[in-house]
Amino acid sequence: MLSRRIIFLLVVILLAVAFWVNPHFKEVSAGVAILLFGMIALEKGFKSLTEGPFKRLLQNATNRFYKSFTVGMVATAILQSSSMISVITISFLSTGLLALSQGIGIIFGANLGTTATAWLIASLGLKINISAMALPMIVFGVLFLFQKSNTFKAVGNVLAGMGFLFLGIHFMKEGFELYKEGIDLSQYAIEGWVGILIFVGIGVLITVILQSSSATMALILTALAAGQVSYFNALALAIGANVGTTITAILGALGTNAPGKRLATAHLIFNFMTAFLAVVLINQFVWIVQWISGIFNVSETDFTTQFAIFHTLFNLLGVIVLSPFVKIMVRFLEKYIVQKETRVEEPKFISELALISTQSARSALINESKNLFENASDILVEGLGLERKAILVDELSEKELELKRQSDISENYFYRVKNIYGKIIEFASKAQELSDDKEFIKEIYKIKQGNRYFVDAIKDVRQLQKNIYKFSTTDNEFINKEYNLLRVKISSLIREIMKIQSLETPSDKHPDITVEMTPEQVDASRAKLTKFLFKKSKDDLLFNGKVDVLIREKIISPQMASSLLNDSALTKSITKHLVKATELLYLDTDFLRDSNATVKTEDEDEEVLVENDAQDL
Repeated sequence: MLSRRIIFLLVVILLAVAFWVNPHFKEVSAGVAILLFGMIALEKGFKSLTEGPFKRLLQNATNRFYKSFTVGMVATAILQSSSMISVITISFLSTGLLALSQGIGIIFGANLGTTATAWLIASLGLKINISAMALPMIVFGVLFLFQKSNTFKAVGNVLAGMGFLFLGIHFMKEGFELYKEGIDLSQYAIEGWVGILIFVGIGVLITVILQSSSATMALILTALAAGQVSYFNALALAIGANVGTTITAILGALGTNAPGKRLATAHLIFNFMTAFLAVVLINQFVWIVQWISGIFNVSETDFTTQFAIFHTLFNLLGVIVLSPFVKIMVRFLEKYIVQKETRVEEPKFISELALISTQSARSALINESKNLFENASDILVEGLGLERKAILVDELSEKELELKRQSDISENYFYRVKNIYGKIIEFASKAQELSDDKEFIKEIYKIKQGNRYFVDAIKDVRQLQKNIYKFSTTDNEFINKEYNLLRVKISSLIREIMKIQSLETPSDKHPDITVEMTPEQVDASRAKLTKFLFKKSKDDLLFNGKVDVLIREKIISPQMASSLLNDSALTKSITKHLVKATELLYLDTDFLRDSNATVKTEDEDEEVLVENDAQDL
């Protein structure tokens, strides 16, 4: 944080000095600032208009490389921001919405799609008087921004963004023209390989500072059009800009998980390899550009169009050369970039980057909730004295019901659940601030509440565990049998929840696609859980008279009966919490509230979720 503030202060001081030393610098820097502001507005507008369709396209493009490549290319060409596409893709990958191979396809497509900026500026921005177009666009854009409709506001951002984009290019072009009166930057051109390497470095630096390769392209093209930079040096600057744009993705991936870091690394590898090929083959590229220019009657002095052709060619070459190695790249990245192991388990899906959109935030929370349940179910099963593999079978044998070594539930909770649960609550609270949509806010509340129920189930099993180990090992076969029944009830419900979760896990045909539950599957699961609750309510030992019979016939002692009744109530509480959590997280239905009184549970009208774990295990 301190280093960023120092860098910001240095930039402010350098700008002030530059303004004082050369007044013409104000024209260029103002043009860059206006252009960046326009790109922000343009990005915001297009994002509002296309966010839903774009997110759906991203998810539908996960089963074929060519689909993800096409989506990345088209989306970047429209949004005019490869950095934004990269960050969104990393966030989707880190939250489980995309597979690494498809994420790489989107990144490859984004690099080719970003060449649209050079074509837009070369063919339109520098060929006509765009300032005459810019001002009406800004006026109409601002007019639309004052409307209440979100669609009108999005259109306003697009119009204003395009207007400021063109106005910024106009100011940059005018600024470089004015420079000729005082200083000719082309005098500092450096030819040969030394010049290429130096200007590649300058291109990287400019893009890192501006955090936008599109802005760097606009700066290069306007300088090239004004004759302030040589053609060869401009090509080297473009190569550097391609490398510099990876910085945004890398910064975005710093706070994410291993999948996000893998994609950022893949982005870096692709851009570095593409830049290497472009530098080594730059003379051959120049010859091919001249050949293509001759075919399409592009003037020998029209360096801006030749620049756009070059920018497209070397990005296209990178895609052609590296695409066959995607599977090898995936294996390499998955082998060497792994999640850091810690004794206290960390979240696998939630990160700051996942807050980039409501969809990635929701996906992160759902997947992290599954991760929490995986850990919670282990703790629950071990607390019941069972092995995890035992509950995967429909009927538990006597051997499988034999008590295993008693686990420390409090310790396991601390290391495996508490941190993840706390991060889920913190992340969910931030996610609710992303949107004013009441349905989304309600959905996030349900996720928080569902995870709370998992934690409550662990707390109840901890209380149950002592008597399980006390009475399941006694010589009294009747009390032994009753406690085994309690264990079977809880384990059978955990097995049912696992089955429900498996309906949402990747399919065998396309292992990278998340399959949503069909309405029929939801209804079937709902019916099973309703039947389960109804059956367990009939088994309540306090009301079915079973304990009375056991006491009268002196089969069990009053102390045993008291413990059994309390533990039967605890079992009911555990099953209630697990069912409610399953309902909220996976079935998304109010069937518990709508069902008859027999299966209703207490606390149904609870509206406030205690977000801190007040009753620490």
